[in-house]
Amino acid sequence: MSRAQRLLSLIQILRRYLFAVTGANLAEELGISLRTLYRDIATLQEQGASIEGEPGMGYVLRPGFMLPPLMFSEEEIEALVLGARWVADRGDERLGAAAQSAVSKIAAVLPSDLRDMLDAV
Repeated sequence: MSRAQRLLSLIQILRRYLFAVTGANLAEELGISLRTLYRDIATLQEQGASIEGEPGMGYVLRPGFMLPPLMFSEEEIEALVLGARWVADRGDERLGAAAQSAVSKIAAVLPSDLRDMLDAV
């Protein structure tokens, strides 16, 4: 995994936690050393990420930090489409329409190869 991918992954992981998570847990999840994690957090903080915490206490990404939308993986697209189609088939009329609308919005911004995969699911 490249450093850029790792930094984005770190932001995504921190978004999942409402409370501080230890550096050791973050490093383990990313498959990196604790020292590398500390450097990555410092880099993100220098770039404006609202990450609070310190070694030994844990880290938390403060609400309000905005990151541009990221591309979904094929597995994420498949999960979203299957879930939305399930809701469209089994939910009430309002939720069914919302699920179909969400799939349309996702499809509109996907590259053509991923859009083809979405249609095949």
